[in-house]
Amino acid sequence: MTLTLVFFTAFIVLATLLPLWRNPHWSVRGFDFPRLQIAVVASLVIVFQLVFLDWSSIFSWLLIAATGLCLASQLWRVLPYTLLWRKEVKSAASGDSARVITIMTSNVLTPNRNAGALIALVKQHQPDVLVTLESDQWWEDQLAVLDADMPFSVKCPLDNLYGLHVFSRLPLHEAEKAYLVEDGVPSVHGLVELRSGDKVRIHFVHPAPPSPSENEESSERDAELIIVARSVADDDQPTIVTGDLNDVAWSPTTRLFRKISGLLDPRVGRGMFSTFHAKYPFMRWPLDHLFHSEHFDLKGIRRLPDIGSDHFPLLTSLEYVSDRRSKPETPDADSDERGRAREIARDEGVSKQDVPEPGK
Repeated sequence: MTLTLVFFTAFIVLATLLPLWRNPHWSVRGFDFPRLQIAVVASLVIVFQLVFLDWSSIFSWLLIAATGLCLASQLWRVLPYTLLWRKEVKSAASGDSARVITIMTSNVLTPNRNAGALIALVKQHQPDVLVTLESDQWWEDQLAVLDADMPFSVKCPLDNLYGLHVFSRLPLHEAEKAYLVEDGVPSVHGLVELRSGDKVRIHFVHPAPPSPSENEESSERDAELIIVARSVADDDQPTIVTGDLNDVAWSPTTRLFRKISGLLDPRVGRGMFSTFHAKYPFMRWPLDHLFHSEHFDLKGIRRLPDIGSDHFPLLTSLEYVSDRRSKPETPDADSDERGRAREIARDEGVSKQDVPEPGK
């Protein structure tokens, strides 16, 4: 039993320390994802250590201390995405429907053929904007039934798992597709006009993940997120960035994205809303995100039912607040973090000038 506990302790220590290394290889960055799962394993290991180890041995206490420190480190990352944390975004109170925007984000999984389930959710929840990821020509044909109610659209069907479609009830302005870092990996940028006439800058993104079957390193994903962050940081327009970021909310890259952009995360203090993997509850974390500027309060956020994809859809409703008396505290980057962001973009040969800036 002691050898077994030593093995599990060593694994927990490795899984906790590896993400501190800035190496972008998928085998390192992959440990950014399962922090909650590692925390659960660490908790169980501590229980077994206390039951089976010799309390009179210094080595036993070293094992317990190492596991306890790792548990604290993992929890520190995930606790902001629980009800135990202070909410970062205020709940909306005014009820001004003309200034509300509801966005449904759904990675449909290209081989999935259950388009009817997604269409039913759209009809049920009536989002103002639907964003689909991994949607190919087959999905575009199936979703054509939405065109009558959602006449404003940007369609980019691809069969490489990076197709992207935007359907909107609200008018879209200056909407355009862009390939910010990699050919074949599009994003969509534009303005959406609320019923009040106010315009919101929007960015829909789906960077490629670090994985043995796609990009061996996270460099491309990181660079795309960083240049979008640097672009929106220079703008005081109301802004929303949403999509499948192929990254978790607590990773170094997403935290840097938030600090550089100054955007808020409505999940903080409310829950993780883990959207992936839909089929394996124990291996589940938040990959689909919506971040927004300080101009919004939250009307609601929820994970929707399974549509046959490996992702659950995410539904988020925000209210634009133009006359806020006090601004919420937004994330901010220090000089070292800004330097790190410039380095990430420079290594991929991209810059914030590559990101479309609608409204300018």
